[in-house]
Amino acid sequence: MRIKSLDWLLNFETLFLFAAGILSLSSTASSLAWFQLLWGVIGLGIVILLANFDWRPFVTYRWFIFGIYTVAILLLLITYFAAVPVRGVRAWLSFGLFQFQTSELAKLSLILLYSYFFAKQHIGIAHLSTVGVSLIYFLIPAGLIMAQPDMGTALILFGIWFGYLLVSGLRWKHIFLAAALFAITLVFLWTSFLKPYQKERIIGLFNPERDPLGVNYSVIQAKIAVGSAGFWGKGFGQGTQSQLGFLPESQTDFIFAAFIEEWGAIGGIAITAAFLFLLFRIMKIGLNADSNFAKLLCLGVSMLWLLHFSLNVGSNLGLLPVIGVPFPFLSYGGSNLLINALLVGMIQSIVVHRRF
Repeated sequence: MRIKSLDWLLNFETLFLFAAGILSLSSTASSLAWFQLLWGVIGLGIVILLANFDWRPFVTYRWFIFGIYTVAILLLLITYFAAVPVRGVRAWLSFGLFQFQTSELAKLSLILLYSYFFAKQHIGIAHLSTVGVSLIYFLIPAGLIMAQPDMGTALILFGIWFGYLLVSGLRWKHIFLAAALFAITLVFLWTSFLKPYQKERIIGLFNPERDPLGVNYSVIQAKIAVGSAGFWGKGFGQGTQSQLGFLPESQTDFIFAAFIEEWGAIGGIAITAAFLFLLFRIMKIGLNADSNFAKLLCLGVSMLWLLHFSLNVGSNLGLLPVIGVPFPFLSYGGSNLLINALLVGMIQSIVVHRRF
């Protein structure tokens, strides 16, 4: 066991965010805090095991990468047809007492696939056919996830695809073409795919006074929680919006606002700084990696978590629509936490097995 060889600054930042999440859950939902702590222990075991396992030879095999991608697609199909809807969304498969959100595996599989694909295609990336193939890899899981419906995760997958295009040396005319396709897709989604409540959330973003007891209720309560916190916050268990039930989803979508309400601006600055430093460490590991796949993997993980952070914090502050995206390591959720632990373990393996 190469415990000493791990990047402990990376571990510290993830553990700090996880501990902050446990602290917030202990204040608002103590039973969920124990469940999250259990997933955290399992996640820590995954990190240690993967860090000491050299997975790099496996990613040279096309069948391995596409096998994971295929499993993710099959699970999304099973979820759509067999899952029991939760609040109108078919996103979770039940295994006894455990529920797994299959779209989380789709994120992991797409990062692995794009890291493999762009590492192999870096010479011919300017070809339009290459861009087209990469787009298809995105569209298949994104379409299944939109059908659940889960617009937030579909946007995350799009951000991963577009992020890989931006850093792959693609010509600007192709980037503009991709942006134009995105704009056309947005129009199509608005007219043919988005549910009425999803449209209301987007409209509510540009009209904060619209339907304060409906579409804008959550955002208004989050703003009250953040705005009333002051610099030091109200203290553990003293947040009125979260403790009295005014702030919906204070354990998941709005945990950032719930945490700030009790721990103030200083608490918000602390977890934001910890998260940004986490991204910095991952990018630094990627720059020092000894293979294109490892570099692109670190890039993909950074993009994934940055998208989650931006969408979650943006919705908590009323800057972006509420689309149900968790804050990495902070929000409650076993599926998201375990997949993030897998990614941390793979990155730590890059550190441990890096050739000097």
